[in-house]
Amino acid sequence: MNLRLLLAGFLVVLAVQVTGADAPFMLPRETAKLKPGPGLELANSQCLLCHSADYMTTQPRLSAAQWRAVIVKMQTKYGALTASNNVEALVGYLTQNYGLGAVTNAASPQK
Repeated sequence: MNLRLLLAGFLVVLAVQVTGADAPFMLPRETAKLKPGPGLELANSQCLLCHSADYMTTQPRLSAAQWRAVIVKMQTKYGALTASNNVEALVGYLTQNYGLGAVTNAASPQK
């Protein structure tokens, strides 16, 4: 009896794996974009390696010191390859566009 249950369980797992392999998985296309301004190219080349623009634009608004801490954390804890001489430029871009005083990145109505 136990052998039959074990065999039945194995067949169920095998069937799930075989049928699941045929279903393609497609991620949705990226539609959000970072705000234009000085430092955009750097943010695109550094931040968007790991994060989507949508993820970045929906983060809480931070001060320059907080953005700096986030970038340093990405470097030290997660291995971000951002060069130390680019940190202040990224902090400037993020603070200007996604900082405490920045206007939100709300979608504009279509005409």
